[in-house]
Amino acid sequence: MALLELRDVSVEYKLSNRALKAVDHVSLNIENRDILGLVGESGCGKSTIIKSIIRLLPSNGRVSSGEIVFDGVDMIKLSKEEIRKKRWKEISMITQSAMNSLNPVYRVGKQITEAIIEHDQVSKKEAIERAEKLFDIVGLERGRLEDFPHQYSGGMKQRAIIAMSLALNPKLIIADEPTTALDVIVQSQILERINKLLEGYEGSMILVTHDISVVAQTCNKVAVMYGGKIIEYGDVIQVLKKPNHPYTMGLKNAFPSLTGEKKELVSIAGTPPDLSQQLTGCRFAQRCPFVLDKCKTGDIEKTSVNNSFFYCIRGEEREKLRELADLPETWER
Repeated sequence: MALLELRDVSVEYKLSNRALKAVDHVSLNIENRDILGLVGESGCGKSTIIKSIIRLLPSNGRVSSGEIVFDGVDMIKLSKEEIRKKRWKEISMITQSAMNSLNPVYRVGKQITEAIIEHDQVSKKEAIERAEKLFDIVGLERGRLEDFPHQYSGGMKQRAIIAMSLALNPKLIIADEPTTALDVIVQSQILERINKLLEGYEGSMILVTHDISVVAQTCNKVAVMYGGKIIEYGDVIQVLKKPNHPYTMGLKNAFPSLTGEKKELVSIAGTPPDLSQQLTGCRFAQRCPFVLDKCKTGDIEKTSVNNSFFYCIRGEEREKLRELADLPETWER
């Protein structure tokens, strides 16, 4: 059994006069020790999926269909008290904005030790010792446990949140764009720290980002989202080297390569679809340079290749499409 199974999950937000389907019939498995990168543009549904897993959707959001099964338990059916016990203990989260996750009037060390004592029922002394070891792991001085959040730099706050996410040795860590708010130097330091942590970590991680270069550095699996759907999934090296979906091909062109020759970066023209509208066919059809009339109507069937899958009716032509996708003029609109 997979550690986490999303079975035909849809999530809606209720707006003033309509419903917005932010996640549309998504199915995905995460195995033990998987480090999954969840990538895509802003507004494609990445954050909505992870908030659904730990039941942190805003008041106007709801899982409208499907099951979210974590370690054999359907998270949707749990009571508020049952889900509260699973957070931090079995599933923890590294948030995008560390400052919003730290209480400004409590010392950082107290915030970590309180979580340890609440869930593991250990003594205060043992909780402090564990917090000190966590600060060693993330590269912070033990004495900084006595500081308030405002005394930390942005990178230090993010490291403190990483320490909190590890405090109870959870089975799954969810990292929601953990480096977005940081400058490139600190971002590199945080990614290096995360990679070192993962070397000895026995659980799994979902890393949410719009930056595929971060996924290439950190993950072993990748799921590409577009318009509320998973459109491609597989081994990270295979997907990034030989993408099967035109959207993934476009994403690859939009980021610089850390290896090989310098190349021109090419953006994907247009914008993602309005998810409050009734959508048919391929969600990427309006922006795809390889679109056919039949792409715009009906369901797009799933194509499985080894341990990966994608949704594109031109899948049999993917070798040819990859070659065309490498040409900047292909994406000119």
